[in-house]
Amino acid sequence: MTKAVCTLEGILQQLVSQDIVEQEKASMIASLVSAQDRKNLHPLEIIANRQWTNKSRPEQVLTLEVLTAWLAQQSGQTLYHFDPLKMDVAACTSIMSYAYASRFGILAVEVNDSEVVIAVTDPYNLEWTNEIDRIVNKPISIVLANPKQLKAYLIEFYSVSKAMVGAGNKSSGNMPVNIQNLEQLIELGKTGKVDAEDQHIVSIVDWLLQYAFSQRASDIHIEPRREQGNVRFRIDGEMHQVYEIPANITAAVVSRIKIMGRLDVAEKRRPQDGRIKTLSPDGVEIELRLSSMPTAFGEKLVLRIFDPEVLVKNFAALGFEKKESEIWNEMISRPHGIILVTGPTGSGKTTTLYTSLKHLATPKVNVCTIEDPIELVEPSFNQMQVQHNIDLDFATGVKTLLRQDPDIIMVGEIRDRETAEMAIQAALTGHLVLSTLHTNDAPSAIARLSEIGVPPYLISATLIGVVAQRLVRTLCPHCKHEQGFELLDWQALINPWTTSPPDKISAAKGCLECRQTGFIGRIGMYEMMPINDALKQEINADFNLANFRKAAIRQGMKPLNLAGAQKVARGLTTIEEVLKVAPPRYD
Repeated sequence: MTKAVCTLEGILQQLVSQDIVEQEKASMIASLVSAQDRKNLHPLEIIANRQWTNKSRPEQVLTLEVLTAWLAQQSGQTLYHFDPLKMDVAACTSIMSYAYASRFGILAVEVNDSEVVIAVTDPYNLEWTNEIDRIVNKPISIVLANPKQLKAYLIEFYSVSKAMVGAGNKSSGNMPVNIQNLEQLIELGKTGKVDAEDQHIVSIVDWLLQYAFSQRASDIHIEPRREQGNVRFRIDGEMHQVYEIPANITAAVVSRIKIMGRLDVAEKRRPQDGRIKTLSPDGVEIELRLSSMPTAFGEKLVLRIFDPEVLVKNFAALGFEKKESEIWNEMISRPHGIILVTGPTGSGKTTTLYTSLKHLATPKVNVCTIEDPIELVEPSFNQMQVQHNIDLDFATGVKTLLRQDPDIIMVGEIRDRETAEMAIQAALTGHLVLSTLHTNDAPSAIARLSEIGVPPYLISATLIGVVAQRLVRTLCPHCKHEQGFELLDWQALINPWTTSPPDKISAAKGCLECRQTGFIGRIGMYEMMPINDALKQEINADFNLANFRKAAIRQGMKPLNLAGAQKVARGLTTIEEVLKVAPPRYD
């Protein structure tokens, strides 16, 4: 194999000799490709754009991934797959300049104490190795990468690195970053001030948002520290370290985002909330909710990214089984009463409520909400936000909504007796009320209402049902496979005599699609507890939670761990994922 294999003619010659491409096609493409394409595209990209099939294996399309894997095998190089969340962008871009990297089509992808790993697109052109070897003074490992991806990440990483350097050079060097910093006397003069409107800062924020969208993040955390600020993403419920930013640039990035969210940039002592509307790389409109919090080293900022697909999902897409969907639809179809959705923060309660309200919000119905804050702006609802500074709380909001001729009311959360009483008043006067509580399971909602002072007779008179829910990560469909399991694992989830264990369950080994995690996305599991006459009799002055829970199960309530077991049996998730979020099983 010679260097010529990485020219278009050389690669075509090898593909023809290995009976992968027909000679006629190879001759045709070699004569038709323009000089511009030869200059701008890698030979593998030119061939992949034709979407040919493998002559020896007609079922295989010669995509860029397939051709890159073929070239790796021909050259004896390891095939590298990009995972930007695992790359230290600052370290990788410090090895060589952008001009040098783009000239040879190479990119440092890993830098550690023992070696530097460099991805290439031409495994036979290694004239750059001596120069890089003198710079890094440590062993160099060479891997082959998809040329289109390498080109994209080369531009992206060097752009953000350039912006970081440019912002750092704007530092005045004699001004404190954060006056409220608890260590300001120590830090005074060590970092400089950077303008939030500086073009470099604008570029960094733009990259950060677009990067979060492309990585399917649900939250962006910008966390100030003494020397370096941290940027982390929450993806499928788990936190991932993304980038470290110098402290002065972190403060400027936070200020820039606060300006975009119309927050008070000068106010750094009080928490603030705001929102941003922007576009994803695909041009889809996305809403972000901002929350700032003063910390020891500056303001911490969290951006919650709301999935624009949420309101177009049906209940099956949220994770409702057929029977659960029937129960839920029956509950929300009632003309009046209270429906509660319970679970910890981040368990998907808001998504369930918004999807349900969207389902109910026909032109013949007046849907009103009182939220803290408004999670997602929806034109078919009349949404009001809690404003504590003017004494507009949930209870006052519900009182106002009752004068707005509503049919359906959504109360963001029942936190106190006054809000609960107003919700009950709304239910008694002929309105359907949906709200949330923070409890571990559905039966505990009755105990919680009793604790805040709601009389048992009002609970039984107005409560339609309670749904407890959790979110579990779903197995990657591209790499999941069936395997055996220990009965003890199943027993940790649910008694084997309650539901028979399946013969096999699914697991995932990890692949490119799921970033080697084995999981893509999350799905809900639900504990449905409609309140029937038998359960109403249990809600009295002598209410006992343990007895009520047993009665609910006798009446057909499926506990959360059993709901999770059904998801496991269907191959949607794993026992470990369910055990992470489900309460202890009921025996």
